[in-house]
Amino acid sequence: MFTVFLRLRAALAVAALAALLAPPLAQASERDQERARQAVQAGQVMPLPAVLDKLATTHPGQVLEVELEREDGAWYYEIRLLQADGQLLKLELDARTAEVLRSRIRR
Repeated sequence: MFTVFLRLRAALAVAALAALLAPPLAQASERDQERARQAVQAGQVMPLPAVLDKLATTHPGQVLEVELEREDGAWYYEIRLLQADGQLLKLELDARTAEVLRSRIRR
């Protein structure tokens, strides 16, 4: 399991590097990234690596997609995981604590 986690971290690092080397996205996307960065710096949002570390202990799987959303003043992470049994798990986490608020298996 630890090897899978290391592979996941390596894949995320490669994806982050590819995103940095890619042409700039739409202006709205840049504003979203800046808002997310400010929220992390202000302590309103837990950094994604810390969230994934915590999540890996309770919900192992391959991370397919991560979104940081803000709704009614509260931040949350929406994460889609592919589990070892092939099920797709959609999780909504409190972005400040990484507490799982909702989980749903998608078939």
